[in-house]
Parts: sequence; C-alpha cells; structure tokens
Amino acid sequence: MDKKTDIIAVVGPTCSGKSALAVELAKIYGGEIISCDSMQVYRGMDIGTAKITEKEKQGIPHHLIDIVEPTGKFSCADYACAAKEKINEISGKGKIPIFCGGTGLYLNSAIEIKNLSAAPADGELRKKLEEKPPDELYRMLSGTDPDSAAKIHPNNVRRVIRAIEIYMLTGKTKTEWDAESKTPVSPYRNVRICLDFRNRENLYSLIDKRTEAMFGAGLVNEVRNLDCEEFRKSTASEGIGYKEVLMYLDGRITYDEAVEAVKKASRNYAKRQLTWFRAEKDLHRIFVDEFPQPNGIGKFEFIVNSAVNIINSSLNMVY
Repeated sequence: MDKKTDIIAVVGPTCSGKSALAVELAKIYGGEIISCDSMQVYRGMDIGTAKITEKEKQGIPHHLIDIVEPTGKFSCADYACAAKEKINEISGKGKIPIFCGGTGLYLNSAIEIKNLSAAPADGELRKKLEEKPPDELYRMLSGTDPDSAAKIHPNNVRRVIRAIEIYMLTGKTKTEWDAESKTPVSPYRNVRICLDFRNRENLYSLIDKRTEAMFGAGLVNEVRNLDCEEFRKSTASEGIGYKEVLMYLDGRITYDEAVEAVKKASRNYAKRQLTWFRAEKDLHRIFVDEFPQPNGIGKFEFIVNSAVNIINSSLNMVY
C-alpha cells in the first residue's frame, strides 16, 4: 500500500487567528501553507480579505493567494484541482502541506476527493429558476434539501439555484449527491484543527475591531481602485466589505453605515462558518477564548502547544 501524504489543516471563523497559528506550525513541522479562502484568490483584494502580509508570513511560502483577477471566475472545482497540485508539489519537496482558511467547502473539495463535476446541469432550467425571486428559491431549497439550505446563505442565489437544479434533475438532494460522489479511499492522512470560541461575543468583538482597522487602512480606496463595470458583475464584488463599500461609493449609504454593514455581514459570516465547522466530523477544537495567561506565558503559546499535541497524537509523528 502506498504511503499516504500527511496534511495539516487550520480552520475556523474569520478573525480567529488561523494565519498566525498556521505559520507557527509550518515553522515547527517544516511546512508550506495552502490558503483555503474563497476570496483571497483574487488579486488586488488585500485589505478587505485580510490577506496575510509578507512580514506575517515570516518567510513561509503561501500558495493559492493572488492567483485570479478580480473580474475572473474561480470555482470550487478549480480550487480542488489547484490545491491537489500544490499538495503534490509541497510533499514532493519533503515538506508538509498546511491548509489554512475559513472556506470549509474548499478544504473538503481538496482532501475528500469528491467528483465535483459529475452532477448534471441544464441551462434552460437554470434560466427559469433565475427568474424567480430569491426568497421563493430559498423556500424551494428548504423544502427539498434542508441540509443544504442550512449551509447556503439565502442571498447566495447561485448556490441555491445549483442545489435546486441538482434535485430537479436527479431526484437526489445536493447533500445526497455529494455524499455519494465521495471516494471512500483517500490518499491523504490529515488532522484538522478548528479554532473556536466558547462565547461568540468574544469573536464578534475581534471582528468589529478588525473592520474598523480595515477602513482605517484604506479599504474604500482599495474598492475604488477595483471599481469598474466588469468588477461589479463579478463574484468577487459580492465579497464582504466590497459590496458594502460599493454601496457607499454609489451614495446609497453613508460611510458610518458602510462600516456597520461590514461589521454585521462579517459577524453573520462568522456565525455561518461556526455552524459549518461544528457540523464537520473529525475536527479537533481549540477554544481561543478559554486559555489562561499564567506566568507571562501568552495565550498564543498555549494554542500552539495544544495544536502540536493534537498533531503529534493524531498523526503519530514529531517533525
């Protein structure tokens, strides 16, 4: 039997400290980091997506960041293909791939070996569905596939329509189709660490502070530089921070309203991420807001030590 490739993943909600932990683990285990963030793939969208800076990388190579123009298209299937190539590239150098990000669907697509392109499609059916109002579409999905509805935001009309389309064409829910399309044998041996919070208000406070910092760092100018007809039609323009600032630039809301809208959207996104990861199996949780700081030892050191203990135990290894 071929030896499986070891993989580490650091996941969790936005603003939970994933990037810093992933960098530290890469230094300890000799790894390189593969981003699993659906928005950080876009070039020029740095402030609003909270991309890690060169200084914060501490010399650790990071992959699948800044690989697509903001006016371009990039699907989960595209990510899965690119991520698998990076896994092979990194492990081929004798290093360990370390995934880091909050897009759980992207991570699963890369390491659970799903046949993402097998589900049928019908352009005419999709056009008819696109004519329906979003609330009606979401009610349709909730009635046929409540599991998918719980994972898809009502405003994400593209994904709602895709889930309905699969059901109408196959008689199977997207949840059922995804489960059946998984390959039972994976070439990877992985350990997934999820940064979580006992009290969501602690996370929301961090999100509010980071949102204010983003605006202070020039988020409005970043969006203004991206703004064009092609960008406004793109998936990237729907990203949190970008959609709200575009509304501000159009004069539909005030600056203060834009800041509050980004805070609210970010908190709601974090809530959905927590729901997603808490439904995932085989995740090792580290609760960021329950670590003490005795004898001058910081919270971050405790988190790193906890992660190292989990990795060594789960993969039976010490690098």
